[in-house]
Amino acid sequence: MKKIITIFLIAILLIPNFVYAEDELATNARSAVLMEVSTGSILFEKNKDEQVAVASLTKMMAQILILEAIESGNLTWEEEVKASSNAAGYGGTQIYLQPGEMMSVRDLMKGISMASANDATVVLAERIAGSEEAFVKMMNDKAKELGLQNTNFVNPTGLDEDNHYSSAYDMALIAIELLKHDQILEFSSVYEDYLRVDTPNKFWLVNTNKLVRFYDGADGLKTGFTDNAGYTMAVTAKRDDMRLIAIVLGEEVSKVRNAETTALLDYGFNLYKIDVIKKQGDIVDTIEFDKGDKKSVNIVLEKDVTVLSKKSDAEKSYTEKINIDEIKLPISKNQQVGTIEIYDGSNQIGSYSLVSSEEVKKKSFWKLFCDNIRDIVVGDLVF
Repeated sequence: MKKIITIFLIAILLIPNFVYAEDELATNARSAVLMEVSTGSILFEKNKDEQVAVASLTKMMAQILILEAIESGNLTWEEEVKASSNAAGYGGTQIYLQPGEMMSVRDLMKGISMASANDATVVLAERIAGSEEAFVKMMNDKAKELGLQNTNFVNPTGLDEDNHYSSAYDMALIAIELLKHDQILEFSSVYEDYLRVDTPNKFWLVNTNKLVRFYDGADGLKTGFTDNAGYTMAVTAKRDDMRLIAIVLGEEVSKVRNAETTALLDYGFNLYKIDVIKKQGDIVDTIEFDKGDKKSVNIVLEKDVTVLSKKSDAEKSYTEKINIDEIKLPISKNQQVGTIEIYDGSNQIGSYSLVSSEEVKKKSFWKLFCDNIRDIVVGDLVF
């Protein structure tokens, strides 16, 4: 009997992953998008630009602003923030903050990322912008900065309101922007945790995104539900060098939402691959200076140079073209100073920023004067 069971399990493991045809993907979703993060390539789309309610996927934009506030020093993870009556009485999904209750930014972010808590979102919105309305303006300003064409926010939580909408494509772009802040995955990848740990009101958090526990490589990002939006989901997963984002909107049942998101990810991972042809920080050139406080500076890649291809494609070789800007001192560390273009034959398939590896300042007048005197003296001695 044990031998039969062993053979059966081995047979299951040897069965290849099922590959869906495109017309079998997201059939129940109102709209959907599957994107590869490093290249921004769309691997699947369905009504990607349709303006629809997106429920708590809205909170991804709020999280971008929260993380920017932390990175700028306007906010710290350990700061204790007081819950207003407005936030505590917000309704919908909550961590049940009481008016006047103090909670750390870190725990509030747990509440947003794992439980999709409206009250936690509003507390941080008010702390960052002074009011909920001012924070919503920041969200819409950020949407314009990202070039989103089909997004308008009326509140920071995603609760149903007139003129509050986005699209599957815009949500994917928001997710990519959110993933630029690495710390988001420290929260969105956790399946369960607790708040108010050392109090009589210990509160259990379970991630609304079940895929972080059950899907290989999944580590974020957000789920949602309202009557107008239906069930929505933004999931990211990474395997090897490839990270995908799947967005599904307007699902009628949560289990179907999860299944269709899983199918999108399977489709991407089964059919596509990413080749990293140059690594972030690789030196591509060196620039010398006559009047800098350093004689030279390395020009390096700002991020990995990646190429997306189908696994069934033949191996390719790529050419590159390096473009260095006219550089004027001073320059700061990580300042963009050029681009590197990647070509497949005559077809440009990507352009990546080149940055300076360190800061270079102008020499002071006195330093230039001394250097000139030294050169004259040394020249005379040599003569």
